[in-house]
Amino acid sequence: MKETRQRANAVQVAAARPEESAWVSANAGTGKTHVLTNRIVRLLMSGVRPRHILCLTYTKASAAEMANRLAKLLGKWAVMDDDALAESYRDQTGVPLDRDDLALVRRLFAEVADTTDGPNIRTIHSFCESLLGRFPLEAGVAPHFQVMDERTAAELRREARDRVLNDAADRPTSAAAWAMDHLAGLLDESGFDDLMTSLDFARGRLNKLFQDYQGASGLALATRRKLGLAAEDDRASVIGSGPAPDTAALRQAVQALAGGKKTDKDRAEWMAPWLAAADDAERAALFADYSRAFLTQKRTALARLLTNDVEKQAPGTQAVMEAEQDRVAAIDEKLRALAIAENTAALMDLAAALADAYADLKDGRALMDYDDLILKTAQLLRHSPGAVAWVHYKLDGGIAHVLIDEAQDTAPPQWEILKSLADEFFSGEGAWDADRHGPRTVFAVGDEKQSIYSFQGAEPARFEETRAHFAGKARDAGLTPSLEKSQEMSVSFRSVTPVLEAVDNTFAPEELRASLSSLGRVVQHHVDRSQDGGRVETWPPVQPEEEDQPDAWDAPVDRPGPRAPVVQVAESIAATIEGWIKDREMLVSQGRPIEAGDVLILVRKRGRFMEEMVRQLKQRNIPVAGTDRMVLTEQMAVMDLMALGRFVLLPEDDLTLATVLKGPLFGFTDDGDLAPLCHARKGSLWAELRARAGEKEEWRAAAEVLASLLAGADAAPPFEFFARVLGPLRGQEKFLRHLGPDAADPIEEFMALALQFEREHAPSLERFLHWTSASETVIKRDLDQAAGHVRVMTVHGAKGLEAPVVFLPDTCQGGGRGKPIGLLWDDGGDGGDDSGAVYWPGRKDDDCDVTAALRAGVEAAREAEERRLLYVAMTRARDRLYVTGWDGKQKRPEGCWYELIRAGLARAGAVPLGEGGDEEDTGLLLDWPQTAPVEAEDQDAEPAPAAPPPWLFAPPPEEPEPPRPLAPSQPDDAPAAASPLAADDGDRFKRGLIVHRLLEALPDLDADAREGAARAYLARPGHDLTPGEQAEILIETLAVLDDPGLGAVFGPGSRAEVPLVAMAGGRVVSARIDRLLVTETEILIADFKTNRPPPQRLEDVAPGYIRQMAGYRRALQDLYPGKTVRCALIWTLGARLMEVPGSLMDGLDP
Repeated sequence: MKETRQRANAVQVAAARPEESAWVSANAGTGKTHVLTNRIVRLLMSGVRPRHILCLTYTKASAAEMANRLAKLLGKWAVMDDDALAESYRDQTGVPLDRDDLALVRRLFAEVADTTDGPNIRTIHSFCESLLGRFPLEAGVAPHFQVMDERTAAELRREARDRVLNDAADRPTSAAAWAMDHLAGLLDESGFDDLMTSLDFARGRLNKLFQDYQGASGLALATRRKLGLAAEDDRASVIGSGPAPDTAALRQAVQALAGGKKTDKDRAEWMAPWLAAADDAERAALFADYSRAFLTQKRTALARLLTNDVEKQAPGTQAVMEAEQDRVAAIDEKLRALAIAENTAALMDLAAALADAYADLKDGRALMDYDDLILKTAQLLRHSPGAVAWVHYKLDGGIAHVLIDEAQDTAPPQWEILKSLADEFFSGEGAWDADRHGPRTVFAVGDEKQSIYSFQGAEPARFEETRAHFAGKARDAGLTPSLEKSQEMSVSFRSVTPVLEAVDNTFAPEELRASLSSLGRVVQHHVDRSQDGGRVETWPPVQPEEEDQPDAWDAPVDRPGPRAPVVQVAESIAATIEGWIKDREMLVSQGRPIEAGDVLILVRKRGRFMEEMVRQLKQRNIPVAGTDRMVLTEQMAVMDLMALGRFVLLPEDDLTLATVLKGPLFGFTDDGDLAPLCHARKGSLWAELRARAGEKEEWRAAAEVLASLLAGADAAPPFEFFARVLGPLRGQEKFLRHLGPDAADPIEEFMALALQFEREHAPSLERFLHWTSASETVIKRDLDQAAGHVRVMTVHGAKGLEAPVVFLPDTCQGGGRGKPIGLLWDDGGDGGDDSGAVYWPGRKDDDCDVTAALRAGVEAAREAEERRLLYVAMTRARDRLYVTGWDGKQKRPEGCWYELIRAGLARAGAVPLGEGGDEEDTGLLLDWPQTAPVEAEDQDAEPAPAAPPPWLFAPPPEEPEPPRPLAPSQPDDAPAAASPLAADDGDRFKRGLIVHRLLEALPDLDADAREGAARAYLARPGHDLTPGEQAEILIETLAVLDDPGLGAVFGPGSRAEVPLVAMAGGRVVSARIDRLLVTETEILIADFKTNRPPPQRLEDVAPGYIRQMAGYRRALQDLYPGKTVRCALIWTLGARLMEVPGSLMDGLDP
């Protein structure tokens, strides 16, 4: 183990060396994030400024994790003593720390924390957004652009689609109309929707092709050239092309066939009209029937062209037919290519129209989607003269070091951006950073074996191709050869020996290795945890059983039966976990029992098994975090809320009302409540419920609630409508009681969606329901934070995660082959006619040779990605891996995950898990003992409860004085209104606040400017003052300011609205003094009062006002013990100052 650790440390130290570029290929669990952090630290230690470092991660969560990890590490070092810091730095980076550098390490935290622009740790999309925001004019984008979320983008795409389809209907001669007419003959409605989805997904690649070929027409011509067609080729010219047929010999063959058996006579009938045709046009029309004599329905060559009798009667007929078959097959191949070119041209015309409409909608609202960020940035850096140098110059001296995390998931357009930024790192002056601390560097860490995001454009081979690109640049510049090959990180710190042996042996065959690596490298992991115990098991797949059909008419048609294979697998896994927890099964490497949070269940795709697995765990009261994603509109609570919304829009919809009544909001039963209402009704269910509401309390309550909702539905915005349902009508309580606490998240997301809708659209309930239904809102849940709960998630969602115990339950299904393939892409080269192409054959049977080869490549790539997905799934396990599945009625697919893992375990020397015959699959076991010492817990002893804290039995201490700060400015015994008949509606408080605000602000203005400013302030609509009230307040306020007797209060040195927090008589006083003047010998406190009418004598002043001033006086006497404190009340009506004598305040509690 020591040698293994040393090997790992050596690679990690070399990869983090700041003076050299590095390309790192890291197996799963080998510490790539650790290396990435170390490289940033060592770059900072070498003198690189944080803002010159750009670190790109794949997700926002990864960026946040990296930034937090760096900050936590540097923050820890900032407060360590010298010895501990030196040791920690060596343990972290693998290199010693000089004593002279201790202070530098401690300063790193402040340097990184205090700078706002670096190190730039972000996603590629975030980086592009910031770049376009800084250079909008150079990039040709709106300076105030915003990035759309997926929902808004989908909404705009639907709007663009509607606009194009309507335009095609209104303008029959347009290109879009021709395209629609052509496609209508090839697709049904469902197929058209699928094709539109494919165009949405491929819009970034299509936009690039449209730019390269100057539009859809240029792309159509290039497509024809790539398929071997001329621009003017049509069906008639293709059929007439090529070698001329031997018509005389063919006519003799037809005569011979006519005398043969039925199949021969059929061929003669198909051939004769074509041979008798008068011209090319007629032959073109008859070619389809003619080709039936030579080709199958799938348009492949017939194995038998005639019977033996015909050949005996007319020797040589076979040779004539075979020669013509070759000619017809060549023509048919060209006709297929022509059909594909025409189909693709129609589709590209439609795609171009959609792209233009979508772009117009985005431009009109200054919006960009994520593809735009990449495309616009690439254009800025690739096509703008001098753009790269200008961008580097403006970016505070330039980016000196680029670090790329999860590099295998970087898509080709993203690689082009990185190349544009980093290519100058390897030429002339550009090879050195701005501070001349050393060469500029590129660092990438990734793993081709874990590239599983092809649906987002990732191509694993680009990882090695880009390394070779930068290596060539470095070689040409005469720099160090650090990029000539990838540095291999193969020591796993995550998984135990049996897990890694299972992985290595599963992917040992050469054809499987080729799926994981473009170079076909041998998959080999070195084990750091070689002394920790663990195991890998395969459980025999569950076989399907014949099940009786349910008799109940109301049984859901899509619910699996109790003996369905998916149910049995879920039951088996749940029962196993339940047994572990109950029996305190030990996790031997940790010396503790297995807990629910140790278990991770991975599926290949969401579906019935995932739902059943969660249900089985909940039935056994095993803590489960639910699924990692949920479709909002498929959650029961949300479906009930939307049904309620649809009912108030159309009360006559009986099915919707029945759904609402039977749901948690009302809880009607079929037999006791709904059946009596439904079966005997003469009108609508709603009319029947209202008419018979008095017969049952449940009916009456439901009718009243629904009637109240109907009454307000027209005017209430969506959020307000549903907030009333969930709040005052106790809907939230009912949902949680019936559906459990898991219903809370969907309800909250639904309400958040209602708020979002109201921000972006007119608040219409009908439109909100349509808007919500039209787009699939997916809630992504971070199960990595679900401590103490079993996690059930997809393999894609689990990438980057790990768990002590992992289950792979659906391993018997097929791989990537057989799934529909829409568009076929030829990536081509870098420009011109070699810029690539896209083809749409329509169906697999309509492929020509070009598209058949591309289709085969897609299917092979899908199968390779399925195997990489298996690698990711297996390497999530730390200690235990369990593999099982279920068979369908069809034969188990060859090469499925279960068979691959089982074969790998057999190569690793696994033993049978149970007893059975040689041909019987009883499961396999690969076990490894625990040899490292570990402090084990007592399995039999229950954990002792913690002793109660001493304060639990002690009397509570007396409440400190005061329980809350005293606020003299808010006296409890303020004076009553001027008259018992006056409406005390708060107007007097509003008036007082306005006067106080004016008396605070106006003294700071010149005397001649006060009246105008006061008038403007009083006229504000928010004050809601009549002209008479404005004039009255203005006169009253200016009178106070202009009174000579009050000059000192507003004179030099005085301050307005002075906050005061102090101790007075053992109590905290918190107040705000209206006006305060502090001189060398005394302090004057003035408080404005707007009472109407004001008291004329001191004896008539409210006692609360006197205590208020006493509190101020006491607090300021403690703060200024050597000064006299005077207090005065200023009555604004009449501009009169009334000083409060100290004798009146002495002895009063504040």
